[in-house]
Amino acid sequence: MFTAYTPETAPAAARPTMEGVRRKLGHLPGAVALMAESPELLKGFLTANAIFEATDLDPIEREVVVLTVATRNGCHLCVAMHTATLTRHGATSDLIDALRAGAPLPDPRLDALRRFTTAVLDHRGAVPDAELRAFLDAGFRRRHALDVVLGVGTYTISTFANRLTDAPLDPPLAAYAWQPAACVDRA
Repeated sequence: MFTAYTPETAPAAARPTMEGVRRKLGHLPGAVALMAESPELLKGFLTANAIFEATDLDPIEREVVVLTVATRNGCHLCVAMHTATLTRHGATSDLIDALRAGAPLPDPRLDALRRFTTAVLDHRGAVPDAELRAFLDAGFRRRHALDVVLGVGTYTISTFANRLTDAPLDPPLAAYAWQPAACVDRA
């Protein structure tokens, strides 16, 4: 139903963004080709992502947020992509497997981050005081709570767009394929 554009066939406003992604990654991901239908969505997601990457959360912590959102929202592409990212960052297979399963994490601090991210999603931001306190007691700061909100927003854009457009799993990610649990409704 959606068109996978190339930089030559995309709406003019999306072309510079697509070229930038292709230069940075060495290829054009299928999700980017599909998001190009809305140049504003594509640019908005990539801008929000760059800002999220600059937060005070470290790379593994950011990936905990992303994979928590991605598994919750049932985005096979984001789970595969960010599993590859965690692997590049040297994350343990126990951590990666738990994140992909939506299960408690072996590291208590990272699990507090996963639980807080889930609370942000479940309570649509109105996280109960006890859950915020548990997050802060794990060594995070109030700014990190807001960084999580930024990550949730950024990856809600991505996961929803990928599911809406039925974005394909790019061949380099095949080794990291993931299928959502049966309880995630695709309809």
